[in-house]
Order: sequence, then C-alpha cells, then structure tokens
Amino acid sequence: MIDYLRIMLNARLAKMDERGASAVEYGLLIAGIAAVIVVAVVALGPVIKSAFSNTCTSIKGAASTTATCA
Repeated sequence: MIDYLRIMLNARLAKMDERGASAVEYGLLIAGIAAVIVVAVVALGPVIKSAFSNTCTSIKGAASTTATCA
C-alpha cells in the first residue's frame, strides 16, 4: 500500500513539473517562429520591393499621366 502511495505521489509531482516546461516550450516555439519571420522579411524584402517598383513603373507608363509611386 505504501508503494502505491509513493508511486501516486511521484506521478503527481511529475505532472506538476510538466506544466512549467510546457510554458517554456511554447516560449521557445514563439521565439523560433519570430526568428523565421524576421529572416524571411530580410531575405525577401528587396525582391518584393523590386516587384512593386516594376509594377508601378509599368502602370505609370500605361496610364500616360503624371502618377507617382510612393
């Protein structure tokens, strides 16, 4: 009977320890996702800017007005 109580107590303590670990794991997961987003924005930023500039130039040429690209 004492062994059963000891096993139950150890299981309860182990269950309590997992709650704190999951919060840390979620924090690390969010930090990893944020890092991937930052890397993607830095890597793809010039490509996207170039695409928008080309599109704006094409629109200005086709519209034959004095439109400006901001």
